[in-house]
Amino acid sequence: MNTPLTDDLKRYLVPAFERKALSITALDVSQLTSYADILIIIEALSSRQVTAIAGHMVKKLKAQKIESLGAEGVKSGDWALLDYGHVVIHIFDSDTKALYDLEGFWTDAPRIDLSQLAPPESRENDDDF
Repeated sequence: MNTPLTDDLKRYLVPAFERKALSITALDVSQLTSYADILIIIEALSSRQVTAIAGHMVKKLKAQKIESLGAEGVKSGDWALLDYGHVVIHIFDSDTKALYDLEGFWTDAPRIDLSQLAPPESRENDDDF
């Protein structure tokens, strides 16, 4: 089951799509945990891209007056965590994403349909976006 994409959530996702992440998944965990409503899981091609995506997201969200409650690993490169309260963003390199398998851990969480945010060329070739 897919959960619809809200305008509020788009504010968090657009900066990730601007940096051409390898994959982006958004999960509605509001019925499964009390610490967040949405988990965004971003896969980057390299540790360098993890850092670039995280930095870009922090900057873009701050410009929208959205301040993080905390950030970890933004400069280390294999995994960055951005905590915005109701939205928690994980940015992984591919190996670290596979190791932690958050999508597998949250398998009961409905996915949020991100197809309207995917670049046009991705929409034609990838139904999972």
